[in-house]
Amino acid sequence: MIDFTKHTIECFDVKEQNISHRFCSFDVNNNLTMTRTVIIQASSRSNGDTGRIVEYMVSKYQFDKIDLQTKTIGHYDYEYKNKDDDFIGLITDMINNYDTIIFATPVYWYSMSGILKVFFDRISDLLRVHKETGRKLRGKRMAMISCSNSDDLIAGFNMPFYESANYLGMHYLGDIHTYVKDNRLNEAIMGKIDQFVQYIEDYNVERVRN
Repeated sequence: MIDFTKHTIECFDVKEQNISHRFCSFDVNNNLTMTRTVIIQASSRSNGDTGRIVEYMVSKYQFDKIDLQTKTIGHYDYEYKNKDDDFIGLITDMINNYDTIIFATPVYWYSMSGILKVFFDRISDLLRVHKETGRKLRGKRMAMISCSNSDDLIAGFNMPFYESANYLGMHYLGDIHTYVKDNRLNEAIMGKIDQFVQYIEDYNVERVRN
């Protein structure tokens, strides 16, 4: 049995092909266990309020970002007519390269954005066709950040995320609601984000220990 109290677990940044990555590592006999986090930005505009939230996290914590607005992802089709769009390649890369996935979505009509709902619908491709890829989601971590113009998120907004994570065998780390006024993040929102990120990183460190 390894005595983890005799070793140091830390988070650090690595520069790789001009992209910064945040890792948590545990070094035992020169072996490293690493965790990577990616934010999936799911707004109909790349530079809106949700984008401001995401950019704050990316610049401060060096998380990677994937902007769904820049991808071509068709609606779920029972005949698999969209097999050649960006979805399978994108989610395969996500599964192979990241342990923690944070979804960032604006609140549209009391729900997640349409672009994100299409993304979730397409996960069905991993249940019906790309089953081996889908099984690799088990044990990964999911979190969610919502964004609007006020602090008024309706109860149950997080249900699709929580239940989807549970169904896929992922660990749901929780969620926070943020809001942007006058195109700025106030101190309270930045503090809320910082606390949430700290919780996620602490969870990842505990996972490395165990």
